[in-house]
Amino acid sequence: MSTGTTASTEPTEAERSEPLVDFDVLSPHCPSRTVLRHVVDRWTPLVVVALQDGALRFGELRQRVGGVTPKVLTQTLRSMERDGLLSRRATGGVPPRVDYELTALGATLARPMEVLRVWAQEHTHEVLNARETYDSAPTATEGADTDAAEAGADRPMGPVLHIHS
Repeated sequence: MSTGTTASTEPTEAERSEPLVDFDVLSPHCPSRTVLRHVVDRWTPLVVVALQDGALRFGELRQRVGGVTPKVLTQTLRSMERDGLLSRRATGGVPPRVDYELTALGATLARPMEVLRVWAQEHTHEVLNARETYDSAPTATEGADTDAAEAGADRPMGPVLHIHS
């Protein structure tokens, strides 16, 4: 007996706007892996932390981050701008003023990066002690070639996160 309604096989508006694939950073060809690599490269986390309190000029940003060359900072800022994580605003004047500021998307990274920054600062002594213990142990290099080969170490390492304050 029919109630007059039929089940529709057409996707709803919400279903049409959903991505067709689920992203998985553990999948080698997933685009989310590239996004993750950009987000956790050497300088992006530091730029996010530096900009979390507001816009900075290039020189201020470079001084706040510390240790980054102008060329590398420029590359990082361009990459972040391309990814929609920050905006670059140039205003007239002599010399011209350029301010960098996190976008709404970039601001969503501020809290996770702050958590990583705090973790790194709180656990630096433990990590340094673990390294010293590992490096001074007589078995630190024994079997390393076998272990590395078994673990697939011939493949490139994933992204490395460096946090400085």
